[in-house]
Amino acid sequence: MTTNMTTSTMKSAKKKRRTLFGKRFKIGVGGAILAIAVLCAIFAPLLAPYDPDTQNLMLRLKPGFWSDKAVAGHFLGTDNYGRDLLSRLIYGSRLSILVGVASMLLSALIGSIAGVIAGLKGGWTEQAIMRFADAQMAFPDILLAILMVAALGGNAINLILVLGISRWMVYARVVFGLTRSLVQRPFVEAANLYGGGDFYVMRRHILPQVAPVLIVVATLQVAQMILQETALSFLGLGLPQPAATWGNILSEGNTRLFIAPWIANFAGLSIIALVWGVNMLGNGLREHYDPKMTGR
Repeated sequence: MTTNMTTSTMKSAKKKRRTLFGKRFKIGVGGAILAIAVLCAIFAPLLAPYDPDTQNLMLRLKPGFWSDKAVAGHFLGTDNYGRDLLSRLIYGSRLSILVGVASMLLSALIGSIAGVIAGLKGGWTEQAIMRFADAQMAFPDILLAILMVAALGGNAINLILVLGISRWMVYARVVFGLTRSLVQRPFVEAANLYGGGDFYVMRRHILPQVAPVLIVVATLQVAQMILQETALSFLGLGLPQPAATWGNILSEGNTRLFIAPWIANFAGLSIIALVWGVNMLGNGLREHYDPKMTGR
């Protein structure tokens, strides 16, 4: 009996160590990739060897370091207009991350406020907000984004507004569910009995409780926003050319895939690496805050 209990305890401890290592690995690797991308975006003028929009038609479609035809100073080669690909990828990280993070913050703000109001008020307010959220979720978000960008025009502000509006329902549903469970807790009922208004309850009791979940959802949504911005730019509905965005570079490389495959390949690898890193970070944070997965 004692031996079985000892074996079970050892297995449980080993499982906890593996879970802890996996969580730290995901947070560390994902955070490192995101940090590198953010640093490249911030210090793009210092890291990029050339201006991303400078053209040199004498050097158009030159391969990079892997080829004997490589041109000195152009590590990843050049595009159809002789622009340095590495410089455009570095500057592209700035625009892609800016649009992704800003649209995430906008959708998180709208969705969190809507979810808290629906959870606190209940009744017809809850029905109006949540049924509207359900109706918008039934409509494909990428199609909604395409329609809105086509109507408003493709610039950074419009992209942020469109992407932010297209994903607020995710936060609203999460925050609504958490708020409904929290309003039944004794500390919230006590705050209401002592005269605490809705704003006080939201600021003091609701938002601190839902913040960890919001952090996880927001982290995962950054990757979704970057993918949507890339898709819109690839379709020609994002930031207009010659803006250096990963979607624009991917779109240009797609038309010359057999002549200059390095353009689309490196743009695609940049998108994959950043999205993978952000998802790794989000999954690690989810495991960190989930008591069922941490054993707390």
